[in-house]
Amino acid sequence: MLSAEQNEMITRVGPGTPMGELFRHYWIPFLPSSDLETDGEPMRVRLLCEDLVAFRDSEGMVGLVAHACPHRGAPMLFARNEDCGLRCVYHGWKFHRSGQTVDMPAEPEQSRYKEKVRIKAYPCQERNGVVWAWMGKDAPPPLPHFEWNMTPPENVVVTFRVQECNWLQALEGEIDSAHAPILHGRADAGGFVNQWRAAADLRPTFECVRQDFGVSIASRRAGDEGSAYWRVNQFVLPFFTCVPPQSNFPELSGHAWMPIDDETTMAIMFSYVPNAPMYEKSRRVFLNGHKGRQAAHATRDVYEPKNRMSAFAKYWTKFNPDNAYHFNYSDQKSTYNSGLPGLWVQDAACQSGVAAIYDRTQEHLGVSDTGIVATRRMLLKLAADLRDKGQKPLRCDDPDLYMVRAISVRLPRDADWRSECKEYMRAEIGKGFGYEP
Repeated sequence: MLSAEQNEMITRVGPGTPMGELFRHYWIPFLPSSDLETDGEPMRVRLLCEDLVAFRDSEGMVGLVAHACPHRGAPMLFARNEDCGLRCVYHGWKFHRSGQTVDMPAEPEQSRYKEKVRIKAYPCQERNGVVWAWMGKDAPPPLPHFEWNMTPPENVVVTFRVQECNWLQALEGEIDSAHAPILHGRADAGGFVNQWRAAADLRPTFECVRQDFGVSIASRRAGDEGSAYWRVNQFVLPFFTCVPPQSNFPELSGHAWMPIDDETTMAIMFSYVPNAPMYEKSRRVFLNGHKGRQAAHATRDVYEPKNRMSAFAKYWTKFNPDNAYHFNYSDQKSTYNSGLPGLWVQDAACQSGVAAIYDRTQEHLGVSDTGIVATRRMLLKLAADLRDKGQKPLRCDDPDLYMVRAISVRLPRDADWRSECKEYMRAEIGKGFGYEP
């Protein structure tokens, strides 16, 4: 468990907080490129507790500026997006995407006041349909080379949804390899989850290895014919997770658990086949669900948009704490272990169903939580070193640091997974799995 002070430190992400300052040393994905039209409507977003608006200017470039006009605090969500800038509707002040004020129509014509006033602005870049923001104080490094964001578009599915809990609760759910065959399993004998190799051994042993990119969390289960079945989840700084493939339709997957603020998270899920187009059946199930149930991704029809004054208004879903995530006790007794309607809903309910920020002083951690403990220790140390020593995370500006894969592989019982699987865990565009998942 964590102390109250540690829990406070690791969950708070606003400006000036230790974890918030750590996150500001990394590029942050936050929006699909398709949401922003040239000279189109600005979109309200919130990143690391900062209220912002995103827009695409007349040159097709994405801008990200403060939601409050620096003149008298009018909402920039209502600004007119025109002629390479946002014009506040209150007094007509206009701002370039760089933050520079370019017009003050209510001020004297000869005034140089606009040269002194700026709106807070953050640089943005786009790659493969995703918008990334740089919120750091230093000049931005190159975009990180995440394989999911660089593979051909036909190979990948990326979806966005808001989850009503702190970012760490969501992230910890995905680096926890022990829960999957239990939470996602069925009470009856049906379904593909019950056929997972992981379901054959519900008492795995764990090994964790700290890496420059984060933490490798390996779970070992008994295999057949003298083998061991290894699943290695990856925690990738600052808030990414990579999940091993399954055997039926093997793809690589994971999330960016982007902190909207301390109590809400943008869950950006990616699934991709590294060397071939995504299976049509998988793409269909990801986007449409299966027999009325959610799969790993939020489906097209799951959203219940809020009004446009809300951050990420279009990405709130109908499954939330207020309606108990559509829990069905009859289903739990007869069919599904959880009684919850689909994979991501099951995870979200367990991560968000008690409190937006859980009191970790009340935990009783076990051996299966080894990866969670290792990840927390790493994050707390990195945040403390940055705060107390001014020491940036090692290689945080190296774009190739993030080329890593999660794996699921059968090895001889006495084989060392770290040496045997080193090449499998290295991502490379166009490279196959290198083994049979």
